[in-house]
Amino acid sequence: MEILLAAAVAAAVAAAVVLLALRVRGEPRVAAPASGSSELEERLRAKEASVDARLAQLKERERASDALALTLEESTERIEGDRQTQLRELERVAGLSAGQAKQILLQELEEQLRHESARLIRQVEEETRHEANRRARSILATCMQRVAGGHSVETTVTSVELKSDELKGRIIGREGRNIRALESLTGIDVIVDDTPGAVLLSGFDGVRREIARITLEKLLQDGRIHPARIEETYHQARAEIDQRIAEVGEQAAFEANVGTLHPELMRLLGRLRYRTSYGQNVLHHSIECARLAALLAAELGASPRTASRAALLHDIGKAVSHEVEGPHALVGGELARRYKESEAVAHAMEAHHNEVELKTVEAVIVQIADAASGARPGARGESLEHYVTRLRDLEEIAGRHEGVEKVYAIHAGREIRVIVAPERVDDDAATLLSHEIARTVEKEVDYPGQIKITVIRESRATGYAR
Repeated sequence: MEILLAAAVAAAVAAAVVLLALRVRGEPRVAAPASGSSELEERLRAKEASVDARLAQLKERERASDALALTLEESTERIEGDRQTQLRELERVAGLSAGQAKQILLQELEEQLRHESARLIRQVEEETRHEANRRARSILATCMQRVAGGHSVETTVTSVELKSDELKGRIIGREGRNIRALESLTGIDVIVDDTPGAVLLSGFDGVRREIARITLEKLLQDGRIHPARIEETYHQARAEIDQRIAEVGEQAAFEANVGTLHPELMRLLGRLRYRTSYGQNVLHHSIECARLAALLAAELGASPRTASRAALLHDIGKAVSHEVEGPHALVGGELARRYKESEAVAHAMEAHHNEVELKTVEAVIVQIADAASGARPGARGESLEHYVTRLRDLEEIAGRHEGVEKVYAIHAGREIRVIVAPERVDDDAATLLSHEIARTVEKEVDYPGQIKITVIRESRATGYAR
C-alpha cells in the first residue's frame, strides 16, 4: 500500500515539474481559460491530501497490528505458564513425574496390544489348522478315491506244479546233479519234499526266483532234464525275463503317465515287479504313488510332472539295494542324477524317508503319497505274531494308567478304546488321560500311520498318537 501511495505522489510531483518547466522556457501555450490552471492545482492538492490520509490510516493499522501481536504473545506465555502449573500440580497429586507417567501408560498400552494380538494369533491359528485339516482330508480323500489299486500279497516262495510225483526224481537227477546245477545257476533253493504235486522255489530275489520258475517249467515241458539242458534253458529264461522286465518298465511309465524315461531307469523299474515290501508289490506301489502325487500336486499348485516322476522312481534304489551300499532313497537319487533326471526329481526321491532335508513342495508330496499308499489298510501285510504282539502292547500301555477299567484295541490296532471309572476320572482328567496314553504309545510302540485313543466316560475325550 505504501508503494502505491509513493507512486501517486511521485506522479503528481512529476506533473508539477513539467508544468513549471514549460512556464520557465516560455514556450507558447494554447490560450486557455485562467481557471484551468487553478483546477489542476486543486486536483493535485486533493490527491495529495487523499494520499496523506491513507498513509495515516496505514500507520494506524500497523500500530494496531503490533499491539495485537504483543497481546497474542503475552497470552501464549500465560497459557504455557498455566499448563506448566497444572502439570506440576498433577505430578504432585499423582506422585509421578511426566516421564514416569508416560512410561506406565506405554507399558499398559503395550500389554493390552500384546494380549489382543495373542488372542488374534490363537484365533487365526485355530482357524488355519481347522481349515488345513479339512482341506488336507478332502484332497487326500479325493485323490485316493480316484486311484483304484489292487492288493497282491507275494512271498519269498514260488510253487511249481508237477503232473506227477515221479518228476521229482528226474528234477533231483542222479546223485542230485540236476538239482545242484539248477540251484547253482539260478541262486534259488529248490525244495523237493512231501508236498504232493509241487516243487517249491525259495529265495529273496524275485527276479532270480522267476527265472528259476520259468527254467523249471520249460524243462518239465520239454522232458529232457540234465545239466547241459538246464544251462541252455536257464539262459533262454533269463533272456525272456530281461525282455519282460523292459516291457514291464515301459508299461509302468505309461500307466503312471510320466513321459519318457531313460531305458536303464525303465529296466530298473521293471525289476521292481519282482520285489515286495511287507507283502506289497513295489512296482504297483510306485505306480500308485505316482498317480497320487500327480493328483496332489495339481490340487496344491505344484508341478504334477516332477511329483509323479519322483514318486514313480522313489523306490528304484530297491532294485539294486543288494548290489550297492547305502539307503535305497539315496541310491535312487544318485541313479536319477546319473540318468539325467532333474535335480528336483532326485531331491524328492532322496527326501521321501527324510534321508535329506525336505526343500520342495514336490518332495513333501512324494512323502505323503508314499505314506498314503503304504499305510492304508490291506496294502501291506505283517505276521500274525507281530500283529497280536502289537495289539497286546497297546492294551497293556493303556491299562497301566490309574482309573482305567477296560481297554479294547480295535480296527486292527488303529484305535484304542479306554473305559474309565466315572467316580475316579472326571472330564478334565479323561482329556489329560487320552493325551498321556497317546504320548506313551508314541514312545514305546512302532507302528505305521495314526492311532486314535478314545477315553469313554459320560463324555468322550480323544487323543492321537502319530
